Amino acid sequence: MLTDSHCHLASHRFQVEEVSDLIERSRAAGVARLVTLATSLGDLAANLAIAGNPNVHACIGIHPCDVHHAPDDAVVRLSAFTSDPRVCAIGETGLDYYHPAPEGWVETSFRERQRGFLRRHFELAGTAGLNVVIHTRDQTGHASFDDALEIYQEFHASVRAVFHCFIGPWENARRVLDLGGLVSFGGVATFKSASAVRETAGRCPPGSFMVETDAPYLAPEPYRGKRNEPAFVRDTAEFLASLRGESFESLALHTGETAAAFFRFRSPAN
Repeated sequence: MLTDSHCHLASHRFQVEEVSDLIERSRAAGVARLVTLATSLGDLAANLAIAGNPNVHACIGIHPCDVHHAPDDAVVRLSAFTSDPRVCAIGETGLDYYHPAPEGWVETSFRERQRGFLRRHFELAGTAGLNVVIHTRDQTGHASFDDALEIYQEFHASVRAVFHCFIGPWENARRVLDLGGLVSFGGVATFKSASAVRETAGRCPPGSFMVETDAPYLAPEPYRGKRNEPAFVRDTAEFLASLRGESFESLALHTGETAAAFFRFRSPAN
C-alpha cells in the first residue's frame, strides 16, 4: 500500500479548489494514503479539513521556521486536537539552522526557541500517545540533526520519531534507527548528485524507512524543478525499488506497512 508519508496539501502553492484533483491523481498513480502536515496554527484548520477526505490524514505541529510567529503556548493549543481521529502524529517540528534568524532575533536565541518548541512537541506526543515528524536542515554539516537527535534521545523510550526528507549519510541514519526511529526518503534520492542519500536508502532494512514527496517541494526526477505533488511519490518509490534490487510492489508494501505502524491511522474512513 503505497503511502505519501509527508506532503503539504494546504500549501499556498496549491489552490484550494485543486486539492481534490491532487488527491485523485495520487490515487490513479497507486498512492493509497496521504499524510498532510500543518506547519503553524494558521494552516491547522485547512489541513484538518483536507484530512476529511478518505485515506488522507493530518499531522499537527509548528515548523521550526515558524516558531518566531507562534505564541508561546502554541503547542498547548495543539493539544486540543490530538484526540481528533484525523490526526495521526505531531509535526512538522524540528530544527532549521539553514535559514538565518528572522529580523529582531539573534541566531542563538532563535535556535534555542526552536529547541524549546521541539521538546514541547515531544512532550505533547508522549501525553497524546502519538509519534513525531522531525525536520532538520543545515547550510553545512549536521548540527541541527545532532541537536534534534539529542532531544529525541530524551524521549525515545515512549515516542518514535521519523526524520523526514532524510539526506544524510548512513552513519546518521543508523543513529536514528538505533533509537527506534525511522527515516523517510523523498525526491532528493532520485537526484544524480545525491550519492550519499542513495547509499543510505540502499542500506536501510525494510521497516526502517518510508517514502514521501514533501509536496509541493523537491519534486523527483523527471519532474525536478517543477511543483511536486503526491502522485510523484510513485516515481521516488520506483527509483528506490530499483536501487535496492526489489520490486516496486515489495517496496510499496513494506513502506506502507511502516507508515501504518508509525502513524496508527485512526480515521473512521479507514
